[in-house]
Amino acid sequence: MKKKIYIPSKGPDCWKDFLADPEKQWVTGFSAKTLAHSWEDSNGFPKKFNKVLNNFGFDLELLLAIPEYKVFLDSKRAPSQNDLFVLSRDSNGLAVMMIEGKVSESFDKLIKDWKDSDGKFHRFEFLKDKLEINDKTEGTSDFRYQLFHRTVSAILTAEQFTAKKAIMIVHSFSQSDKWFKDYFDFVKLINSNLNPRVNEIYKCKTLNSGIELFVGWIKGEEKYLNK
Repeated sequence: MKKKIYIPSKGPDCWKDFLADPEKQWVTGFSAKTLAHSWEDSNGFPKKFNKVLNNFGFDLELLLAIPEYKVFLDSKRAPSQNDLFVLSRDSNGLAVMMIEGKVSESFDKLIKDWKDSDGKFHRFEFLKDKLEINDKTEGTSDFRYQLFHRTVSAILTAEQFTAKKAIMIVHSFSQSDKWFKDYFDFVKLINSNLNPRVNEIYKCKTLNSGIELFVGWIKGEEKYLNK
C-alpha cells in the first residue's frame, strides 16, 4: 500500500531512501542525485525551470513536491515511480506536474521490447486510452514506454486532485539533450501539429475529462551534475 503520510525533507540525501535501488541510482552525475540537488537548492521551482514556465505563461505557486511518487496505473502492480510529483496552482486552480529527471539515461525500453505478455498488452491499451490516442495503433512499437506511463501518471493524479492541468516535464541535465528525439516523437504522436523544442512547454490537448494536458523539456543547470 502506498503511504499517504509524508515528512519534510532534511536535504537532498533524504531522496536516496525512496529510490528503487539506492546504491545503484544515487551517483554523482546521474539523474536521481542531480535532480535532488537542483530542487532542494531552490526549495521550489529551480530558477531556470521557472523561467520556462513563465515564458509559456504559467504563473504557478508550488504547494508541495514529493520525490519518487508512485502512481498505480491499470492495476495495483508495478506502479509508475515518478522522480518528482509537484502539486501547484494558479488563478485557474490546481495543476499536477510529474517531473522525469534525466542525464544520459534512456526512457526505458522500446514498446516492442517491453510488451511481451498479455498483462503488458492490456496496460499499454490502458495508457493509450488515457492519452486518447487509441486510433494511432500502428507505429507505436519504436516509442519509449516510460514516456507513456509518466504522462499518464500526471493525468491520473490530476483526476485524483480534481486538478485542471496535467503536466509532464522532462527535466534533463544532459547538456547535449540526449534522448530528446524520443521525447520529440512521443509528443508528435499525441499531437502531430506540435514541433517540440528544448526549454519549451506545449499544450497537447484538452482531454475528454476536461483536463488540459501539457508536456515540456527543460534543461537543468550543468553545475548540479557535480553535486
